[in-house]
Amino acid sequence: MTLADLIRRTPSRSRRATWGDVVIAESPSTTRVDGRDYFPPDTVDWDRLVPSTHTSVCPWKGTATYFDVVDGDRRLPAAAWTYQSPTPAATAIAGHVAFWRDVAVSRAD
Repeated sequence: MTLADLIRRTPSRSRRATWGDVVIAESPSTTRVDGRDYFPPDTVDWDRLVPSTHTSVCPWKGTATYFDVVDGDRRLPAAAWTYQSPTPAATAIAGHVAFWRDVAVSRAD
């Protein structure tokens, strides 16, 4: 498997990230890596994300920084992440945001 196999742009399908009925991100084009959709930064509702102290390291993508997803008094810890300074192999997702835990990513159309 090559890096091109791992990184796949998905311009043909609009994607939406939601937590319950709250839309956190919506984009006509995401970049799919390791089975996750990475949303361009300008398609994310940054008012719903609060920086977390959690980080992780991927051998080929680099260090990820995390965000808690918030909605009023509700908080979902470390449910979103980004690679602000990824390795050269992962520059296609620099600054893009991915989600997990109880955040659902689905077709928006």
